[in-house]
Amino acid sequence: MHRQFAFDNRTLPFGPILEADGVRFRLWAPGAKQVDVVLVGQDQEQRVAMPTTRDGWHEVLVPEAGVGSLYHFKINGETLVPDPGSRFQPEDLSGPSQVVDTAGFTWENSDWKGRPWAETVLYELHVGTFTPEGTYDGVRARLPYLKELGVTAVELMPLADFPGSRNWGYDGVLPFAPDSVYGSPQELRRLIDEAHGLGLMVFLDVVYNHFGPEGNYLHLYAPQFFTEAHQTPWGAAIDFSVPQVRDFFIANAVYWLQEYRFDGLRLDAVHAIQDDGPVHILEELAQTVTKAFPQDRHVHLVLENDANQARFLNREGTGEPKYYVAQWNDDIHHVYHVLGTGETQGYYADYADNALDRLGRCLAQGFAYQGEPSAHRGGEARGEPSAHLPPEAFVAFIQNHDQIGNRALGERLPQLAPLEKRTALTAMYLLAPQIPMLYMGEEWATERPFPFFCDFQGDLADAVREGRRKEFAAFPEFADPGMRERIPDPNDPATAQSAVLNWDERYSVEHAQWLTFYRDLLSLRQARIVPLLGLMQPGAATWQIQEPSVLIVNWPLTDGRTLRMTGNLGSKSFLTNFDLENDPDSLDAIYVSPYAQRKGSGVELEGWGVMWTVVPK
Repeated sequence: MHRQFAFDNRTLPFGPILEADGVRFRLWAPGAKQVDVVLVGQDQEQRVAMPTTRDGWHEVLVPEAGVGSLYHFKINGETLVPDPGSRFQPEDLSGPSQVVDTAGFTWENSDWKGRPWAETVLYELHVGTFTPEGTYDGVRARLPYLKELGVTAVELMPLADFPGSRNWGYDGVLPFAPDSVYGSPQELRRLIDEAHGLGLMVFLDVVYNHFGPEGNYLHLYAPQFFTEAHQTPWGAAIDFSVPQVRDFFIANAVYWLQEYRFDGLRLDAVHAIQDDGPVHILEELAQTVTKAFPQDRHVHLVLENDANQARFLNREGTGEPKYYVAQWNDDIHHVYHVLGTGETQGYYADYADNALDRLGRCLAQGFAYQGEPSAHRGGEARGEPSAHLPPEAFVAFIQNHDQIGNRALGERLPQLAPLEKRTALTAMYLLAPQIPMLYMGEEWATERPFPFFCDFQGDLADAVREGRRKEFAAFPEFADPGMRERIPDPNDPATAQSAVLNWDERYSVEHAQWLTFYRDLLSLRQARIVPLLGLMQPGAATWQIQEPSVLIVNWPLTDGRTLRMTGNLGSKSFLTNFDLENDPDSLDAIYVSPYAQRKGSGVELEGWGVMWTVVPK
């Protein structure tokens, strides 16, 4: 069953509504006997009772309130809480919510319609550590650099208001309120508007699987938000069988896309979303978003889904996504990582055997695990068949916030893999037909780590610190308690500070060469790979292994040609043979490793050499 609500932010079901004669405050609080709205300011408070309307809603129109008004809700005459639909928290979670005029911003690029998904090159960043300023304006100042780099889409890690002054963003508790530590709602809009003026899309990472451990008061007045029938790593699951709960998150998705004009959303860890209803919340959310916007506007929804459920990525007969345009492909990251670093601990153990074959399957079909048992998961079957999907249904990366920050010390790939291996893997993933995603600073091989950090206090801070160290106790390198003490304290301000990018690194010779390498590859991608994506035949790609360490992947094109990647992921050279003796110049090479040599009708690839070609009919 689909509940219908208007898509104008002024009538979304959660949050204050600006009306001609005041502000209408609403709260869904079925567990509360009494709800008041308390206006605060200039050392005085005004308390107004909120009568019960229907189905647990409390509502009142307050003529004295307007844009900028600060307010709390008071539950049962005792506890002050923020509005779960708050649009802004200027004094953090413990302070009052603020009424914001979301229509009061003049967009300079109001005719922006977005860009086709096939053109996407994602650049994931954390606003607080991307620049020394740690603000929206700091990111905005770097937009010309990102455009010159060759990315086409900036992806912001979660902004939902979190406790304290530093956080990855996945501990947010007020999903409608961009955290004030980064700047104002107007400054966020200005960032997005300027990005659009430069031809850059902007994506937002949203978290619909849990609320953070601090500052969430929903249990007090709306315990129906949660169910003990399902458990997640964060406790009782969100209960999506409740209509108001479904509306809360669907409205949130519409809100970010409409009021802030984000071009897309990345939904975090949807495998932790439990929904036993006839229409899955992920399906309803995607369908609602599709109906909410004109057909000529490009809006892209992306999943992170450890379950590898290809069903959410299926295409219509027209080729358009039925629900979601793509999924982060952890499988391809993991096999790249194993090949580059040799690490086989934890979840990397699932990719240690037949790594080259698994990489071939990822490049040709998407998932490495399409229903096979996972040893890391105790033999549990993981994934669904994905070969029928187009390559653009998968987002590929060799680094992201999770894969760096979930390490004990937050090391980057340059500290873990030698240069020749990183060069090969980069040439593979940036030119592959899947959608590439960079993590901030990757393009110049930054030496800055990205450790896990937060800003909790008291017992919660102690629990997070000790839990982090216990998590790595099983790893041999941290078996000694003294070594575990080296793991950064997530709550120490210095831990977050260590993650702030050093932009001066780009000027040293080694880093500058790496940056040029990325720019050149991304330029090649836009010029040579993107035009071929519409010619790909889903389900037709193949891969083969020649000798122990050479992977060849073929993507047949509808015009009879074939896009081919040849990767020599071993130390010995390898001679390819294209059988073009009658016309050797017909070899259309997109990219060839620097030390490769032409020999007769073939090319000799050095160890860890990569070649991308278009093979004629």
